[in-house]
Amino acid sequence: MDILDYAFMQRALLAAVLVGITAPAVGIYLVQRRQALMGDGIGHVAMTGVGLGFLLSWSPVWMATAVSVLGAVLMELIRWYGKTRGDIALAMLFYGGMAGGVMFINLAPTGSNANLTSYLFGSLSTVSESDVSAICILAAFVVLVTVGLRRQLFAVSQDEEFARVTGLPVRALNLLTAITAAVTVTVAMRVVGLLLVSALMVVPVAAAQQLSRSFAATFAISVAIGVSVTIGGTVTSYYQDVPPGATIVLLTIGAFVLLTALATPLARRRARAAAAAQPAGDPAECSIPATRGTGD
Repeated sequence: MDILDYAFMQRALLAAVLVGITAPAVGIYLVQRRQALMGDGIGHVAMTGVGLGFLLSWSPVWMATAVSVLGAVLMELIRWYGKTRGDIALAMLFYGGMAGGVMFINLAPTGSNANLTSYLFGSLSTVSESDVSAICILAAFVVLVTVGLRRQLFAVSQDEEFARVTGLPVRALNLLTAITAAVTVTVAMRVVGLLLVSALMVVPVAAAQQLSRSFAATFAISVAIGVSVTIGGTVTSYYQDVPPGATIVLLTIGAFVLLTALATPLARRRARAAAAAQPAGDPAECSIPATRGTGD
């Protein structure tokens, strides 16, 4: 394939695979916690890090990581203590992050809005070797956390009170989830872009849930979808000269629509089979609904 003859496409494809793995791996916990838009908020905050990177002549990826982690910690603190004013504080944090990014990058000697655009919407040709190195390190951290602590993170995401009763450090795990989401945003920003990364964290998980309710199966399917759409979007962007981030997100939404269409008749067939298996003398209204727990 001629696409692999170019070093910048080799780097872009490697970054795309890592993004396809990490974004859904974190997104499944955010979906369970009903914080699907958290990635979008962190993406706004990360803009300040990108701008500071250009202003201080440091790596925008590492600077965005530091600022994103700080923003994620603040978001968790606001969620814990913000109460009624929490939404206002979060709005100020998100909009301040956007404004700070635009301001800092315009103050930078070598910065411009064109530089910021490549981080907002993704750019294949600008993925450098240093970017790939940073992405590999950050992706390894994300995989280590999301896979190694999957049982604990799942328990906290499902029911914080139950997890607290069992002795799990709920606040520490919530904070770790937020930090991992922040790292994932910076992993994905060179391929998908800061403004679109949240879709790649959420939509593959929603698509996988159309086929399975098991956590392990949903995790595996969502990662498979993520890798497929990131590679497909990157290749399409190369041959058709279209924006990579937008292409990847549209492919992700297409996968969701397709899987939803396939899952609907399967669900109806299972329902008919379950109804047919019910004993004839047992009235439907007397049947006991399935429950999630095992208690009385």
